[in-house]
Amino acid sequence: SLAAEWAERFGVPRSASAEELLATDLDAVVICSENALHRPYVEQAAGRVKAILCEKPIATSAADAQAMIDCCAATGTRLQIAFPVRFAPSVVQLKQQLDAGLLGEVFTVNCTNHGSMPGGWFIDRDLSGGGAVLDHTVHVIDVLRWFWGAEVTEVYAELGDSLLHPGLGIDDAGLLSFTLANGVYGTLDTSWSRPPSYTIWGDVKLEILGERGVVYADTLHQYVSVASNAAGKTRWSSFASDMDAGLMADFVAMIRTRREPSITGQDGLAAMQVALAAYESAKTGQPVKLPNL
Repeated sequence: SLAAEWAERFGVPRSASAEELLATDLDAVVICSENALHRPYVEQAAGRVKAILCEKPIATSAADAQAMIDCCAATGTRLQIAFPVRFAPSVVQLKQQLDAGLLGEVFTVNCTNHGSMPGGWFIDRDLSGGGAVLDHTVHVIDVLRWFWGAEVTEVYAELGDSLLHPGLGIDDAGLLSFTLANGVYGTLDTSWSRPPSYTIWGDVKLEILGERGVVYADTLHQYVSVASNAAGKTRWSSFASDMDAGLMADFVAMIRTRREPSITGQDGLAAMQVALAAYESAKTGQPVKLPNL
């Protein structure tokens, strides 16, 4: 089994169940289950570990997300949500440039988060809570909220159910238009439009227009082309910028220093509510205003 393989690789014991695992006096757990199971696993672990890193989206409903936040607060458990894009070098640098006022007043942000259709439980609505719109919206919205500390106030969305993959039975394409509280207008394409052979899991791209210019960030195509006679043909070398490693290092540092999470349950709830509002907008054909969080 996968558990046996990793236990042998790292020389650690393995458990047959979550309950057995939690009985081993752990400092923290990482929850990577199907979206619909995030709440029960968080509630099971809260109070028995010091910290929890939960995959995105935080849950499949606002009620479940709030229950998770409340449970962790009541038990003194630090809940962090897995938004690795915050740790991409291009995004970190863009955040620094925005904080320094590089663009002056910002007017618009044009975003994409495409990817390949993942299959499995991702296309089972009972387990995932939604398709491409839920899967890909939360990554980008979290980054934008982090950039400006501003909530999304209104969303209009159109989505395609089985548009790119006939018979899929869940949304596989989506286009969101939204406004942030600071006046920035944005668009986001969330479609599962890449072929199975696509080289990376997504293509989170941000194009930000301000009064002093435009900045473009591509979070995943980070490589150096090396053309050398000694090597023969051109080769591509990674920047060694693993955003997932950055996320995990941040989580471990939180545990060791006993600080608060850098990405909170409230951040997870806010990003998820934008995706849920997009579904409501697509259903009604009207823009949806979001509540203040």
